[in-house]
Amino acid sequence: MEKEITERSIRKKIIIIGSAHPLRGGLAAYNERLALEFQQMGHEVLIYTFSLQYPSFLFPGKSQYSEEPPPAELDIRVAVNSVNPLNWWFTGRRIRKEQPDIVVCKFWLPFMGPCFGTLLRIACRGRSTKAVSILDNVIPHEKRPGDRAFTRYFIRACHAFIAMSRSVLDDLRRFTPDKPARLIPHPLYDNFGTPVPKAAARRELDLPDTGKIILFFGFIRPYKGLDLLLEAMHDERIRQAGIRLLIAGEFYEDRDRYDRLIEQYGLADQLILRTDFIPDNAVKYYFCAADLVVQPYRSATQSGITPMAYHFEKPMVVTRVGGLPEMVPDEQVGLVTDPDPASLAGAILKYYTFGEAHFVPFIQKEKQKYSWARMARTILELSDVVQK
Repeated sequence: MEKEITERSIRKKIIIIGSAHPLRGGLAAYNERLALEFQQMGHEVLIYTFSLQYPSFLFPGKSQYSEEPPPAELDIRVAVNSVNPLNWWFTGRRIRKEQPDIVVCKFWLPFMGPCFGTLLRIACRGRSTKAVSILDNVIPHEKRPGDRAFTRYFIRACHAFIAMSRSVLDDLRRFTPDKPARLIPHPLYDNFGTPVPKAAARRELDLPDTGKIILFFGFIRPYKGLDLLLEAMHDERIRQAGIRLLIAGEFYEDRDRYDRLIEQYGLADQLILRTDFIPDNAVKYYFCAADLVVQPYRSATQSGITPMAYHFEKPMVVTRVGGLPEMVPDEQVGLVTDPDPASLAGAILKYYTFGEAHFVPFIQKEKQKYSWARMARTILELSDVVQK
């Protein structure tokens, strides 16, 4: 109780720069949920989101924008143009005039380095504002020219960092060995609604009431390894077990190669394809309808799918890459395997040998570590220890 009073008595003004409504997706959900946590702790929070996040020719999906209403409890300013240096200057000055104590910036892609790096330099100039970055990645999954220079420019503008996996923290230390940094796992996504019974979720999605259904969820990109999972579905043991794969998420690359794999292996009757963007209010049905969530990634730092699965108390199969095994204790919360089709098929079958009841108590215990309060408190603590 004393700790809560102390937190509430030191009211800070916090500005979050990054994706938020009217933009959609996991980045927006993260920033909005973090803002709510700060508000619940008694702090004043503004979010400065993008007027232009990606030029349309760089955006791989169908739409960057949500059709859902804005969150009424949040103050979101649509202001940042990721490719316009004049906008960075004006928006940085606008943020500086707000006189925030802390600016929080979630970094996931070197492309954003020039924009975010300039905004932070201007917003924090000449006063005690501290810039704290939450790092999704430092070295991206899909490398492009200029990545290291853009990332270095951004990192030099920040005072402190939070890495959500050990591999990201290690990557950060290649750029800055001395700046304050903490390792805090990705908090649970608890803003997609409460779990519903499996039967009700399947009815909502018009899925069979019975039968074995596993889930691949999220944007489809090469590093996420959906092609490996499709090859695993071709395994005769999977076919004989009657396991079906529900693919829920929008293609962020050309889907032709996946269609060719489906045709080549004759998988059509084993798949349930829902490959449009999944709105926030439908997420719970996909997780709750499945027996198991599979993340067959070729590479990873951490994944926002893991905290979603934790929230809905769904066991996981994850590959032994990046930070994924850190959050999924093997044979407890789920199963960890190699990123190849035979290993994935074996892990899926092993899950059904164990049964869901084996995993749920471990999930319920382990999920207690992943709180938004811990993330918010760490940001506040880092801002206090930083020397400008």
